[in-house]
Amino acid sequence: MTDNRSCATTLAVIAAILTAYRLWVINHLGIDLYVDEAYYWGWSQHLDWGYFSKPPVIAALIAASTAIFGNGIIAIKLPSLLIYPATAAVLYVLGKRLYSVRVGFWAGLGFMSMPLVSALGLFVSTDAPLLLCWSLALLFLLRALERDGWRDWLACGAAIGVGLMSKYTMAAFLPSALLLLALDPQQRRWLARPQPWVAVLLACAILAPNLYWNWTHDFPTFRHTADITRVGHGERGWHPAQLGEFIGAQWLSLGPVLGILLIWALLKAPKLWRQPAHRTLLIFIVPLLALVSAQALTGRANGNWAAPIFVAACLLVPAVFVAERRRWLVAGVAVNLVASVGAYHWPDIAHATGIELTAKNDPYKRARGWLHLADGVRPFVDEHPGSILVAEDRELIAHLVYRLHPAEYAAWHPGGTPIDHYELVTTLADKRGRDVLYVSRKPDIPAIAECFASSEKLGKVVVPIHKDFKREVYVFLLKDFKGY
Repeated sequence: MTDNRSCATTLAVIAAILTAYRLWVINHLGIDLYVDEAYYWGWSQHLDWGYFSKPPVIAALIAASTAIFGNGIIAIKLPSLLIYPATAAVLYVLGKRLYSVRVGFWAGLGFMSMPLVSALGLFVSTDAPLLLCWSLALLFLLRALERDGWRDWLACGAAIGVGLMSKYTMAAFLPSALLLLALDPQQRRWLARPQPWVAVLLACAILAPNLYWNWTHDFPTFRHTADITRVGHGERGWHPAQLGEFIGAQWLSLGPVLGILLIWALLKAPKLWRQPAHRTLLIFIVPLLALVSAQALTGRANGNWAAPIFVAACLLVPAVFVAERRRWLVAGVAVNLVASVGAYHWPDIAHATGIELTAKNDPYKRARGWLHLADGVRPFVDEHPGSILVAEDRELIAHLVYRLHPAEYAAWHPGGTPIDHYELVTTLADKRGRDVLYVSRKPDIPAIAECFASSEKLGKVVVPIHKDFKREVYVFLLKDFKGY
């Protein structure tokens, strides 16, 4: 009992310190919101059952946090930051259930130190609630298989449903769970019992409002998913280089040393398969990893598309190596933490060593300069309060709306399939006769100006960031919209 308390307490303290440190780093870096964060914040101001590219959980989390703490950057990032230590806690419980307290401790610590979590820990990501829901679903599934009741099955179904409302990748949990039941003679009996199927129905019921939202909006989230994965595109083919990049991303996401240990464990899979706990974890790693690898080989796959494999991977690595290769685990976590500190403090290191930050060596450049850019646009908005704010793309709209809170804004969308949420839910089609304040990256907009009775370039806003990198926009007053 003392050992249990000691491990749990130590893990909780480390997780709390890392989370507090990451909160401090966000302020220390002086970064603004990344485009997706500003985009998600905009969603949170208009809660709905779905959005153009994602289901609604991320918007609901931000809405809850900002309702309590205001619309500052920390409040927007806070839900994701807090979800990661919660996931580490669930991994601790899973490791303890499947193996031992030591495995649970190293699973939680390995997860908190992962480069993937270190990177995403500074930003809002739909992977945060996804990984928590995946780990909870796995925990409730394992508990359900040991009991004859309904409670854990329903909890598993609820976790899957909320996970699906976070990110559709959660759907990959179901085939792995089915494999777990089908391949184990002792668990196969569950396939003939109602509990698993009711759990699936519960998950579908939780997802149903999002499906209805998609149906009423011509399935934009599914179209977007098909587009980024190139499903149905002629671009699909044989891309071994992309597969190599994807596998490399998985290795780096877990960490250089822990990634090697995972590869080592997977190479031992035929031997590990004979142990039920190892087999369970392999079932929740190999199918999804193989599926997304095939996607990378034949189309395109982002490095985080297989992120849920790290729930089981963080358990499998210490389970296999904690007894005989504990030093490797220590080294793996240490390397991850040193790498994350180096990444967090790279601007400080560059300054101390006389290295000038540029567009090429500043990893945070995409989150710099937005507040100053919006503040530069603010005087034009204040001078023309009756105008509708329109910007060239979702990146500009997201940051301008976050900072300026305009009374009216819209995307410029003459027609065709929407490519972002602004094009989906805003329109100028019913705004004939209105004036528009248009923010563009281009110095001239002749095609757009033709849709108005008159146009005037009001000014230019420039925000220098590095010697080779700046944010620059032009502001136009377009009067009397005549239609597209």
